[in-house]
Amino acid sequence: MKTQTIVLNQERNVTLTIYLQEVGEKYLRIQTRPAALILPGGGYQFCADSEGDPVALEYLNAGFQAFVLRYSVGKDAVWPNPLDDYENAMEYILAHAEKWNICPEKIAVVGFSAGGHLAACAATMAKHKPSAAILGYAATMEKFISICAPNAPGPVDAVDRKTCPCFVFATRNDKVVPAENSLRFINALYTNGISFESHIYGYGPHGFATVNPTVQDPSALCSRAPHWVADSMEWLWDIWGDIDAEPDNKPRCARTVGGDYGEFLSVECTTDCILKNESAKELLHSIGMGELISNMEGLKGSNIVLHQILEYAQLSEEQITGIDTMLSEIPNLELK
Repeated sequence: MKTQTIVLNQERNVTLTIYLQEVGEKYLRIQTRPAALILPGGGYQFCADSEGDPVALEYLNAGFQAFVLRYSVGKDAVWPNPLDDYENAMEYILAHAEKWNICPEKIAVVGFSAGGHLAACAATMAKHKPSAAILGYAATMEKFISICAPNAPGPVDAVDRKTCPCFVFATRNDKVVPAENSLRFINALYTNGISFESHIYGYGPHGFATVNPTVQDPSALCSRAPHWVADSMEWLWDIWGDIDAEPDNKPRCARTVGGDYGEFLSVECTTDCILKNESAKELLHSIGMGELISNMEGLKGSNIVLHQILEYAQLSEEQITGIDTMLSEIPNLELK
């Protein structure tokens, strides 16, 4: 393993600690690795050590390249400085992705508390969005994050259909960042059709990180809470495909839930979504399905999926696949 710390912004003392491991025959013949960019918490006043390097080591052990960003805090945490720090870190990682054997499509951000706020902002509003976000007891609502960062936005209000998939965990009785933050964020993901997994554990203190007994009293925490580490990694394999997956290996869990939330149309879209798109209607007319469109008009508001309608019309799977291929070239106007 190779480690290095670089300075991204000397004036604000922003650093990126890099943990790299090799690839090749000695490592299950893995040629590229996923990456985890870790953002410790600390109320934007400091970066908690317990939520930095110990977390990086967990992801390293799972086969990741790992990075810990110690972003702008204290007087330097004026927004958008922390988000700029994240952008600079992502740009640096992406610029070195080939050299460091990183798969650019498999970079997750992992944030805790205020770092979870920053990770949620990265997932919703950053220029260089991660491909997945893991949010630990994150402050996502403006009224809570404003206590320690007055100018910072509430990322729960920025969730849209372009937000990356998220893994969200917290405890029910967190007295520092109430679980409402996670619940509101989960609801926003659900409303926008974004794939997510969530765990609100029964009880436990704020800031439990990886539940290192030298830092946190494990008896004060729900016994299932430490499972978030392994669960988050399993979830990443679900949405990315396995660590050593071939390029044609398909994830087990889609980025969005249902065809209506994809960037392009498909036969998995509802009839309502298809009918709102003139290009899709013209396509169906051009292949002799004008009567089908008329039937779909009578189904408005029913949320029936086009694939099902085509099956009712007794089209073969080959025909349905052909229609799906043509629809996949039409942008989903609902995302505009």
